[in-house]
Order: sequence, then C-alpha cells, then structure tokens
Amino acid sequence: MKDREDGTPVLITEAAPSHDDQQALRKRRYTIMMLMRIPCLILAGVFIQTWWLAVLCIVVSIPLPWIAVLIANDRPARKSEHPNWFHRRTTLRQLERKDHPVIDA
Repeated sequence: MKDREDGTPVLITEAAPSHDDQQALRKRRYTIMMLMRIPCLILAGVFIQTWWLAVLCIVVSIPLPWIAVLIANDRPARKSEHPNWFHRRTTLRQLERKDHPVIDA
C-alpha cells in the first residue's frame, strides 16, 4: 500500500471497530458512570447536617444508573471519515497528457 505525500496511509476500508473493542468501550463507560454515583452518595452522607445539599447529592445520583445503562447499550456512532479513494480515470488522464515518442519506420 502506497502512502500519501504527507505520510499517512491510504484508507482502503470503512470497517467499524471490532465487536470486542466496542463492548470493552461500553463496559468502561458503564463502569465510569456507576463509579460517579459513589462520591455522590458519600457527599450526601458528609453533608447530612445541611439537608438540602445532601438531598441534592442524592437527587443527582438517582438517574446515573439509568443513564449508564442507556450509554452502555447504545452502539457507537459511525465515524464520518472521507476515505482517499483511488480514481482510475484521473490517473489515465494524467498518463495521456504526457508527450509520447513517435517512432518513424
């Protein structure tokens, strides 16, 4: 495969990431979202003397599991890449523009 002038390889496929890669990413996102709930609940216990702040921390932590499940079950969006497609006509036109030597018999 020939590289472009800037050194980046030519994209020959629009293949999506493998299923295992997608699943690992979704598990990581789910874990991060669920781990965000722990500090919220701890802060609610710390601010128990200030009831409105404790309630606010609990209210923030309530939708986190629902959001984490929605994010974990959602497929990643397709990447909008513009591949560098090979255009044969362009190459043939460039070849035809060159001067051709003529052999006289």
